[in-house]
Amino acid sequence: MRRFEGRVALVSGAAQGIGKAVAERLGAEGATVVAVDIQGDGAAATAKAIGGKSFAHAADIGDPESVAKLFAAVESKAGKLDVLVNVAAIVPFVKWDELTFEEWRRVARVNFDGLFLMCKAGSDLMRKNNYGRIVNFGSNSMLAGTPNMAHYVATKGGVFSFTRALATELGGYKITANTVMPGLTDTEGVQLTPHKDAFGFVDMLQAIKGKGVPDDIVPAVAFLASEEAHWITGQALNVDAGMVRW
Repeated sequence: MRRFEGRVALVSGAAQGIGKAVAERLGAEGATVVAVDIQGDGAAATAKAIGGKSFAHAADIGDPESVAKLFAAVESKAGKLDVLVNVAAIVPFVKWDELTFEEWRRVARVNFDGLFLMCKAGSDLMRKNNYGRIVNFGSNSMLAGTPNMAHYVATKGGVFSFTRALATELGGYKITANTVMPGLTDTEGVQLTPHKDAFGFVDMLQAIKGKGVPDDIVPAVAFLASEEAHWITGQALNVDAGMVRW
């Protein structure tokens, strides 16, 4: 399948994990991929692996100046933007009694403020061509109320609501906005936290048994980012093997 031939797709969090898997899939289907991550070397490795006209850009999505430079580079090098996939996020593990306002803001700055900045700049560029697909990453933790990450759960609830509003704002420009909500997924980031020990518990709750990996999440993202999903917007899709059913 070459659903993204001639399309330009920006993927944040592309240095590793789900972001990298999404970037590689869109590239394999023909997209010119802008691989974005605060880890510039990792983003560059992803872009190199995809090949073609794909390129990398190191950016701190929680910083307005960094985001402005990112989209100026996209417009200069690629000339347009068709697809925006916002994967980048901080996944913390902090007990409620240890959660400080500073830690709250650290996570919100990237997971929610960064999402706003990326969607604002991205949609402004998309509107020039009256076409766009925005896929934001939520989390099924928003529905499960997962412990030891209250601030993360709050930001992912914000992603859910914000994306619904974004769909309303952008529909007139033929731009769709949807949310993918993965469950616990085996990534490099998760393996660095105590969440790595929760896969057994999560497996008991899933309708489909097994450990989620990035490639399990990618097909849903690719569909929502494609022209085929032109009649779908403002939706949230759980991709968690049926752990949460709503």
